[in-house]
Amino acid sequence: MKKEISKPVKEYSFFEDVYDVVRQIPKGRATSYGAIATYLGTKLSARMVGWAMNAAGSAKPKVPAHRVVNRNGMLTGKHHFATPTLMEELLKKEKIVVKDEKIVDFEKIFWDPSKELNL
Repeated sequence: MKKEISKPVKEYSFFEDVYDVVRQIPKGRATSYGAIATYLGTKLSARMVGWAMNAAGSAKPKVPAHRVVNRNGMLTGKHHFATPTLMEELLKKEKIVVKDEKIVDFEKIFWDPSKELNL
């Protein structure tokens, strides 16, 4: 009797889906945890998107996690970067103005994956 060899099955990874979305955010734009969750069809999973961003440091290819903030434009994930100011520094390199740990005119630079990406 021949032994069947099963092929490895690619497991679903919510984190990888999040990273795929974040990699598409253009330089000079930012989005929110909730907007990514909504795009992925898990509207109530903004916190899970945050966990994915926290783990993004080791992802390959790189994930521009600095472009993901809370719904008000606050740099709530800044404590998970190598230094407390790195998230803000990376945003400023992309000409995004940050004041008091919040993106200025967030609604103008907001990138909505549900509108920008084809479902």
